[in-house]
Amino acid sequence: MKTLLNIIWLILSGFWLFLGYMLAALLMFVLIVTIPWGIAAARLGVYALWPFGKEVVDRPTAGVGSALGNVIWLLLAGWWIALGHIISGVALCITIIGIPFGWANFKMVPIALLPLGKEIVDA
Repeated sequence: MKTLLNIIWLILSGFWLFLGYMLAALLMFVLIVTIPWGIAAARLGVYALWPFGKEVVDRPTAGVGSALGNVIWLLLAGWWIALGHIISGVALCITIIGIPFGWANFKMVPIALLPLGKEIVDA
């Protein structure tokens, strides 16, 4: 069932969200100082491509550095990636079949806004 949900997700919104995350990662890699945020964007992009069967948990070792990094991420790329999730979620919720996928998009908004200090694990 997870595979079927992931395939439908990939077709409806996963691929476009993946491209948004990869664009953010590329921009972060070009600016040498922001490479750690580029790694986080690439990690989240892979999660946005194939999310069902995985979950996001808080990393207990994350400290003040993650909090400060999240503020920088929010200013550089987090707000427009979260906006992409919101727009995609609203568009998917218009149809009955798309409601679960829209809900999944809305659940990804906090992760898109503040990704540092989180870890993606298998469910």
